[in-house]
Amino acid sequence: MTRIEGRIVRGIAGFYYVATEHGIIECRARGKFRKDNITPLVGDIVEIQMINDSEGYILNILPRKNELTRPPVANVDQAIIVCAIARPELNRVLLDKMIVLAESNDIEPVICINKVDLKEDREAFDLVTIYQKIGYKAVVTSTVTKEGIEELKSYLKDKVSFFAGPSGVGKSSLINSIQSNIKLQTGEVSEKLLRGRHTTRSVELLSLDFGGYVLDTPGFTALTLDIDKQDLRYYFKEFLELQKGCKFSSCLHVNEPDCNVIKAVEEGLIDKNRYLSYLFLLKELKEKEKRRY
Repeated sequence: MTRIEGRIVRGIAGFYYVATEHGIIECRARGKFRKDNITPLVGDIVEIQMINDSEGYILNILPRKNELTRPPVANVDQAIIVCAIARPELNRVLLDKMIVLAESNDIEPVICINKVDLKEDREAFDLVTIYQKIGYKAVVTSTVTKEGIEELKSYLKDKVSFFAGPSGVGKSSLINSIQSNIKLQTGEVSEKLLRGRHTTRSVELLSLDFGGYVLDTPGFTALTLDIDKQDLRYYFKEFLELQKGCKFSSCLHVNEPDCNVIKAVEEGLIDKNRYLSYLFLLKELKEKEKRRY
């Protein structure tokens, strides 16, 4: 019997649907996974053994580069962090928190400032420039004028991505703008795979025509930072070189003497709102630590 590798694109009711060079193969997991308390996840790269042209068994799960619990998915390359420039009003702290969430899970953040058609000024473009200068991929988009859609598609190409962001920022509209048949495709894939026997909602990786996958469920539904307060400073890229010049190696850049980061903020070398986000998140982590003890 043939052994091949593939990626789990959907898992439901004990069945796993694996995308392979031979198409989608419906698989069961070997009993050893239950015995070892291992659950295959959507996104897992797996080795399967074919039973026939359309069915098989999962033999092995290859090592995961990352794993999320909400939603349950593995091996994600990037998070498209979507914020609207208006309706709803952009929240810089939330944006920066999601960037930290992504990087602390070994996921590359791509910042997307959406609904640019709602404002005539340069605010969205200026914001994108701030993040690009720090070293992040960032794009301004509109599903109305189609601005930035092609650039966003270039970031999605050949990657496994999910969209994250608060309610109402246009995540679903963006996905539909990226690939017009994606809703239709979702229905077709579901119909083909479910064969009328499973009805439970599950996460699914949707295949993009131009290469890559996008998760059909928003990411980071739980916005809890699970890092040590001492490590937060390492997730603000613009601090990394500067903090080497702080007087104390343990400097948290709050009110310590001879802090190179505070000096850079005062001199305008670090965006003040980014620094305020850092202080807010640091306070949040300190309070979380107090509650723990």
